[in-house]
Amino acid sequence: MGLGSTIAAGGDNPRWMKRLLPLIALLTAAAPANQNVPRPGYVRVQINTSEGPIVVALDARRAPATTKNFLAYVDDGRFDGTLFYRTARDKRDPKKGFVQGGIRTDARRILPPFPLETTAKTGIKHLDGTISMARGATPQSAGGNFVITVGPAPGLDARPGYDGYAAFGHVVAGMDAVKKILAKPSGGGMDAMKGQMILQPVKVFNVKRLDGKPQPTGEPKMWLYNFGG
Repeated sequence: MGLGSTIAAGGDNPRWMKRLLPLIALLTAAAPANQNVPRPGYVRVQINTSEGPIVVALDARRAPATTKNFLAYVDDGRFDGTLFYRTARDKRDPKKGFVQGGIRTDARRILPPFPLETTAKTGIKHLDGTISMARGATPQSAGGNFVITVGPAPGLDARPGYDGYAAFGHVVAGMDAVKKILAKPSGGGMDAMKGQMILQPVKVFNVKRLDGKPQPTGEPKMWLYNFGG
C-alpha cells in the first residue's frame, strides 16, 4: 500500500486519527525542547536587546580563552546597558554583513587583554550567525566588543600573513533580531567604520549566561559609580 493510500485510509477512520493526534502533538512539543538542551563543550548566553533576544552558544572547547574572556564580561555585568552600534552591510548584498556591539571605548568596563585564538588555531570559521571578537590593530587587543555575522564572512578568517579575528561560537536563536539590527539606518564613522555607525543604536539591556554558574571576576565595577557629584 502506498503512502497516499495510507493517508486516505486513515481519513476514513476517526479512531485511527484519534490515536495519531496525541503522538503528533508529543513530537511537536518535544522538538523545540531538544534545541534548548545545552550541548557538551558549549555555554549558551542570552543577549537581551531592544530588538529582541539573541542566544549564542560559545565554544568553550575549541576557543577556551575567548569564551572565558567573554563570560567574564557577562558574569560581571559589563555588557549590561551597552549598545549594538555598528552595522556593516555587504555592498553587493545589503542583507549580509555583520553587526557590532559591546563596550566600545569605555575604559571603566574593560578587562585585561588575552592571546588571540585565530580561526586557524580553533577551526571555527566565520559562517552565518558566527559570534566573533572585535579587535584593534594588534592581535591581543580583543575584548569587550564583538560582532555577529549575517551570512558567511571568510574575510574575517585567518590566512597566511593575516591573523584574522577570533570566532568563538554561533547564534542558536534570535537571528531575526540580528537581521533587524543589520538593517538599521547608519552613517557617520571614520576609516573602516565610515557610514556604518547605527544612527539610533540598539540597546543591550543585559547579557546572561543560560548554562553553568556565573563566575564574576571581583574587579571593581567603576562604570556604576557617578563621579560627577
